[in-house]
Amino acid sequence: MRYLIDNFAEIAGFARTHLSLALIPLLIGLVIAVPVGTLIRRVPWLRRIGVTVAGIAYTIPSLALFVIIPPLAGIPAIDPLNVVIALSIYSVALLVIAVPAALDSVSAEVLDAADAIGHSRLRRALTVEFPLALPVFVANLRVVAVTNISMVTVGALIGVGGLGKLFTQGYQRDYPDEIVAGIIVVLVLALLVDRVLYLLGRWCTPWLRTGRPTLARRLRVAVDPAKGVGA
Repeated sequence: MRYLIDNFAEIAGFARTHLSLALIPLLIGLVIAVPVGTLIRRVPWLRRIGVTVAGIAYTIPSLALFVIIPPLAGIPAIDPLNVVIALSIYSVALLVIAVPAALDSVSAEVLDAADAIGHSRLRRALTVEFPLALPVFVANLRVVAVTNISMVTVGALIGVGGLGKLFTQGYQRDYPDEIVAGIIVVLVLALLVDRVLYLLGRWCTPWLRTGRPTLARRLRVAVDPAKGVGA
């Protein structure tokens, strides 16, 4: 703990780098996986292929990716882009599986109610399916974010900055305090990011708060006002 206090400025710099290397791939994963996951959900055979490919991609060891990516992308092995590309692959793999699973959590009854009040397919997707799927999706997103924060530490083995440097340096110097400091900061970052995503998910789903009618209930009442009696 003393090492963490005495070297706070340096460790804070490592933490900023670590956070950017973890969150940029998460954003890239979202941009790619949301439309892809939505598309493959509607085509069973395509979904099976997508889930299989994603599963295979996620099982590739990170160190193997760090070795393979540089020659394929034409970048140095110690380039931070190496870590970003590798973690983007993992993020896409996990989220491509998570998106269809989240959309599957929306009940058919609610979708039928949306169709009954005249929603187009696009409007139903944007205003009904995606909002109702958010709790399940955000839960998966939190797992991916925390996983990325953990996996960035492996980048230190190829010389890429981040909190992983505290592990490699501590091992080389036989200085456990430095390793313990790295573990503490990685855990704190993971907990903070997880909490922020949780609160963001709650903010995006106000109907889940106590005393508010759910979106699904409002749709049912719109179709059949009698269902709103006593609700």
